[in-house]
Amino acid sequence: MNNNLESAGQNLLKTWRKLHQKPFGKFLFKQIIAKKIPYTGSIKADVQKLQPGLCEVALKFRKANTNHLNSVHALALSNLGEFTGGLAVMTGLPSHIRGIVTHISTEYLKKARGHLIAIAEVQIPEITVPKTSHTIQANIYDSDNDLVSIVTVTWLLSPKDKIQ
Repeated sequence: MNNNLESAGQNLLKTWRKLHQKPFGKFLFKQIIAKKIPYTGSIKADVQKLQPGLCEVALKFRKANTNHLNSVHALALSNLGEFTGGLAVMTGLPSHIRGIVTHISTEYLKKARGHLIAIAEVQIPEITVPKTSHTIQANIYDSDNDLVSIVTVTWLLSPKDKIQ
């Protein structure tokens, strides 16, 4: 997974394509995410679909992700949305481009209870200036298909040698 000619997003996409249809493949992919991105791995989300510009991630209801109201914790929702949108955009960027989150906002529309699915469909931007700000959105739905949260993330995208 450490090919210097590929970006981190491209490496993850390549790994996903190798594993996701194999027995225990999605489980192994989740373990790789937990190792590479420990904080994101802490919510134990399961990638369901991944391709450049599109990502779907499931979050099974777990007591470890809840708050005092027995709903999914606000920061677990933000983490889920940032992860989903980040995979959608980063897997589609050229290998010489990298990104860093500069702003994140989460709108909570309904208590998030039960199993959730986060979906991000994003346009992959063309980077034509040294630094490009790109905002993406991930929507999080409950098992009744009700929208429970919207996570909006702004990424600073630039050639690898330009981000400080």
